[in-house]
Amino acid sequence: MSIFICPVCGEKLEPAESSYVCPNRHSFDRAKSGYVNLLLSKHMGKAVHGDNRFMIQARRSFLNKGYYEPLCSALCEAVCEHIRGRAILDAGCGEGYYTSAIIDKLREHNIAADVYGIDISKAAVEYTAKRCREAELAVASVFHIPAADKSCEMIVTLFAPYCGEEFLRVLKDDGIMIMAIPSADHLWELKQAIYDAPYRNEVKPYELEGFELLDKKRITYDMQIGTQEDIDALFSMTPYYYRTGREQQERLSQIGSITTKADFELLVYRKF
Repeated sequence: MSIFICPVCGEKLEPAESSYVCPNRHSFDRAKSGYVNLLLSKHMGKAVHGDNRFMIQARRSFLNKGYYEPLCSALCEAVCEHIRGRAILDAGCGEGYYTSAIIDKLREHNIAADVYGIDISKAAVEYTAKRCREAELAVASVFHIPAADKSCEMIVTLFAPYCGEEFLRVLKDDGIMIMAIPSADHLWELKQAIYDAPYRNEVKPYELEGFELLDKKRITYDMQIGTQEDIDALFSMTPYYYRTGREQQERLSQIGSITTKADFELLVYRKF
């Protein structure tokens, strides 16, 4: 049984052969790849929603080469350690790199779980659907999650917008949230090579209303990026790309290779 609910009336959605239908006969077609679009126009706000196809392709290219594998491995181990129950929601699943890895690790540990993913970017969910046939996926906003109250045992959110009210609503009592954020020195050397006055990331306080912090782990290592193609892909998948002027873009294009810090915080919370 799906955790998804109708974004119009809030009733449970039942998967049919090629659509999802609620008791009030609101119907949402499944794409050929299997995902469903549950993003209502009133929740959109702008013409392009979430990461565009250029950013998604850059992220897919970069992540597939294993640069963030230490983070991915730590995330998957945390999921297997803390999962209690079946329903896992990847809130902001992107192009599916981490979603796919979680599914593989659960299978490796013989853990039965139902994995769901949402992202506001339709292009991202298309990629995830092709990569993760086992996951149930929807185009949707984390600020209007189309999931029933207390329907999830776990939420995973990586570098995605945080909506505490919605996360608390869909998590069961004592449910787990695993969050990944960039730490202070993430990509520091790359920033130094591009900007005249680079700044370190601000790491906000760990306290979150309604959650108890169970564990935190800092994952730090040096990434040797040996090609301009990979440097461009890394930069293009970050918000820095759209806040960088022509002079800085020119510096970026001439780096060739670099060793830069990967620096993450992996945080595990429990709803109370």
